[in-house]
Amino acid sequence: MATTASPGAGGVDGKPRTSPKSVKFLFGGLAGMGATVFVQPLDLVKNRMQLSGEGAKTREYKTSFHALTSILKAEGLRGIYTGYWGLRMGGRVWVGSSRAWSDILTPSLSRLSAGLLRQATYTTTRLGIYTVLFERLTGADGTPPGFLLKALIGMTAGATGAFVGTPAEVALIRMTADGRLPVDQRRGYKNVFNALIRIAREEGVPTLWRGCIPTMARAVVVNAAQLASYSQSKQFLLDSGYFSDNIFCHFCASMISGLVTTAASMPVDIAKTRIQNMRTIDGKPEYKNGLDVLLKVVRYEGFFSLWKGFTPYYARLGPHTVLTFIFLEQMNKVYKRLFLSS
Repeated sequence: MATTASPGAGGVDGKPRTSPKSVKFLFGGLAGMGATVFVQPLDLVKNRMQLSGEGAKTREYKTSFHALTSILKAEGLRGIYTGYWGLRMGGRVWVGSSRAWSDILTPSLSRLSAGLLRQATYTTTRLGIYTVLFERLTGADGTPPGFLLKALIGMTAGATGAFVGTPAEVALIRMTADGRLPVDQRRGYKNVFNALIRIAREEGVPTLWRGCIPTMARAVVVNAAQLASYSQSKQFLLDSGYFSDNIFCHFCASMISGLVTTAASMPVDIAKTRIQNMRTIDGKPEYKNGLDVLLKVVRYEGFFSLWKGFTPYYARLGPHTVLTFIFLEQMNKVYKRLFLSS
């Protein structure tokens, strides 16, 4: 799924000239951040759905649509971009339906901070490593790596990116979950950097990597499922005779791939979300590990609760993949035209 350089002026090893490694990492991060601006509301709904009913409580949201409308009603349009309860109005915040005033907790420029930092760390690392390894393992005649090797490259890049991006992921989960908590229990992070500093100071630096193992496991599952299903879906569509190799085909293949990837990765994702959002009560954490999360979800909420938030997760994953690679392709085309053309 990574883009490779189109033939241009030959390099010293006979391979086509490509952009520097630093540019590959930069473009990967920018592409992911651009896609996040469009899909952040769906990520918020997914996180809230996965936390709904936690601890054998009554579910706050019946469906994803109910979650979205409830968030919009209680937190306003800007609330779907922050996870905060309040809507900034003239330097203050309206809180819930009671219209109680409180001091503003976050400036406008930080409304997407956690989601964008996650992409700046996770996607930059993931796409950068994938592209570098892909090109290094491509033959001198331009023959790409085999399917299994591509899957291994993707899993390696995904796991590494997940480790680097876990602190931003922890901040993102907590910031999007803050609005569902009672007023006296909200963490009230001002922005993602304030969240990272406070987590390290109040709970210790290792807390920034809480849920790192399920986060990396999810990344491995996502990349393995995404690569396999995307390649197969794209080939099936092209073989049908109704599609040509263009953006529409890529979009359809991405949506099919997103469906498969969502079904495969959601149980790991809900474990990751709950571990990263959990509190320590009387010196004891709510969950021991990812397996403990899955067992408690099945026991208290039902087996199919492992796929809670399926709709927003799927609706986010497909478009995010499409937008990321469209942005990446366009930036690569511009760079090649300006700097690599003969």
